[in-house]
Amino acid sequence: MDFALNADQKMTVETAQAMLGEHSSSERVRLAMQTESGIDAALWSLMAEELGWCCLSVPEEFGGVGLGELDLALLLEQLGYHLSCVPFFSTVVLAAKSLEYTAAAHAQTHYLPRIAAGQLRATLAWAPLCAKTAVEPTLRRTSAGLQLDGHIPYVLDGASAELLLIPARTEEGQLCLVALPADAEGLKVRALQTLDTTRRYADLELAQVRLSDEAVISAGDVAPALQKVTDLARILLAAEQLGGAQRCLDLTVAYTGERVQFGRSIASFQAIKHRCAEMMGSIEATRSMVYGASIMAASLDDHSLAMEAAAVKSMASDAYFHCAQEAIQLHGGVGFTWEYDPHLYFKRAQASSAWLGSADTLLAGIAAGLLDGEEVAHAS
Repeated sequence: MDFALNADQKMTVETAQAMLGEHSSSERVRLAMQTESGIDAALWSLMAEELGWCCLSVPEEFGGVGLGELDLALLLEQLGYHLSCVPFFSTVVLAAKSLEYTAAAHAQTHYLPRIAAGQLRATLAWAPLCAKTAVEPTLRRTSAGLQLDGHIPYVLDGASAELLLIPARTEEGQLCLVALPADAEGLKVRALQTLDTTRRYADLELAQVRLSDEAVISAGDVAPALQKVTDLARILLAAEQLGGAQRCLDLTVAYTGERVQFGRSIASFQAIKHRCAEMMGSIEATRSMVYGASIMAASLDDHSLAMEAAAVKSMASDAYFHCAQEAIQLHGGVGFTWEYDPHLYFKRAQASSAWLGSADTLLAGIAAGLLDGEEVAHAS
């Protein structure tokens, strides 16, 4: 397989490196972490409206560029490298992909152009993505109209999204997709304090939320399509984890090159060289997996895509965690302090390894798929 990037992809990477290096510095990330929303509003406006990054993978008929998963993965790798505090993953990956694969034509025409133009922040609030304690939303018809009830914890960017896409079970047993504005009556949103403050989650409580028939935007049962969205999200989250792992290595190489002991930099010590080499080896192996899965995603059948996504996500989670903890160790005592960045990446590595399926759960799903032909679980 040819992993060489074309000219446009190289330009995407170079532009992202330059822009995020200037506008998503460690200082900017820390300032965004202290805000109520956790979002760097100026950076999001620059990305979404001026640079047009939200339109990359949106189909052309809805105002996008229609590029593939690799182009999106390259951008997410850079966002992960800089820990950019923006609702890009929730809006462009979860919400836009859900609309593309599950929504009826009129809903796609209404929402996707707004996402592509950077005018709408959205997220997918699907119970299997969030936590095992979720209560699957139910949609039933009452004398007053449609009513939505349920509880979904740990929704990515749930407190800052303007549109919530909520899969709900109908009385007939089908899974449909509901478009719910953030200010809907009966919706209670509680922002969560989590380990990783560079990425925000929220609890959604749905108590007798009244809906019009137009709020149901899906055509048929959306369960199979949402599984595909989940698998693509795993691959793209792995790309983001790859970027974070690379930053851990770069921070470590820079620090060990400056730190002097016994009259020379500690980067010259063989033990340090070996540990950095191990980090690099795991990163490059992960990069090959991520790029390969991104290239093949469009051509794989559903079962193969699920298996590939689980393998990539589990490998990226392990690589990120390994590199983050090595960065902490090789920075010595200062690695744990607030002034240095490794602890931010360590927290992101821990949080992202558990989201969309832990490595252990995903590997168990792969084993079941190989031995029994079962689908990889939606594990959270």
